[in-house]
Amino acid sequence: MYPMAAPFITQSWLNAADDFSLAALRGRVVLVEVFQMLCPGCVSHALPQAQKAARHFSATDLVLIGLHSVFEHHQAQGTRAALQAFAHEYRLEFPIAIDAPGDADAVPQTMRHYAMRGTPTLLLIDREGRLRMQHFGVLEDMALGAMIMSVIAEGALAVASASSNPAAGCDELGCVTP
Repeated sequence: MYPMAAPFITQSWLNAADDFSLAALRGRVVLVEVFQMLCPGCVSHALPQAQKAARHFSATDLVLIGLHSVFEHHQAQGTRAALQAFAHEYRLEFPIAIDAPGDADAVPQTMRHYAMRGTPTLLLIDREGRLRMQHFGVLEDMALGAMIMSVIAEGALAVASASSNPAAGCDELGCVTP
């Protein structure tokens, strides 16, 4: 079975209320792009890919959120004002959590809790709030799309099963005798 996605430990949010949470998104598939604004792979590949995924799937099927986890170059990218300017420049309009700073080793708290290796990291959370994928680095567009679609389709089948009338005959789970 898949583990439940842990809540984010945040300083605040951009493009969302500060009480925004993963728990509030239950019932929807959530794609989380973990990034740093000075990470070349994040800027050139991960953030554009995440935005593309959000455009290609219905907003009722997929929610995109960001997690800005700064573990290096704190002076240059560690402020809310710097992230706001970056988000404006790159047109990042989805909710972005600002990871709470870490202790002496400077690894942010959510990043540490999820045992992330760095940025970019993708998290895919299903409708039940379970962590279905955690991927460090660049992921091919087709692989990401297939993974997202499989998790969306799972939920769609579950909703269809729950709403079907068991006395109505056959469904994907079998046939009920009259």
